[in-house]
Amino acid sequence: MSKSKPPAVAPSCDVGPLLRAPLTPDAALQIVSMLKALADPIRLRLFSEIASRAGGEACVCDISGGVDVKQPTISHHLKVLRDAGLLTSERRASWVYYALAPDTLRTLATLFDVHDLSIPVGAQA
Repeated sequence: MSKSKPPAVAPSCDVGPLLRAPLTPDAALQIVSMLKALADPIRLRLFSEIASRAGGEACVCDISGGVDVKQPTISHHLKVLRDAGLLTSERRASWVYYALAPDTLRTLATLFDVHDLSIPVGAQA
């Protein structure tokens, strides 16, 4: 007869759901498109530059200074962000101004709409 210890009792699994509800298929497609666009470091930086400006808009001339790529590449990245529904654009004279699309941050926040923040993910109740 072995003198091994009895198996430890598994901790309780009575942790409630972390999210309020699962994403709908349409919401998942929309958010995936946004996340793919933001997955590039340059696009993420451009997006954050625009989002951090007063009014959530900026002229392309104001946000291109801190990025180490040429203007055509910046324009391409901004187009990808616009096509993903993250930005809108408006031409004013010779410059294009970009702004966060309405409800962009709210849409992205639905992915992280955590129901109960008192229990960290992976923690035991």
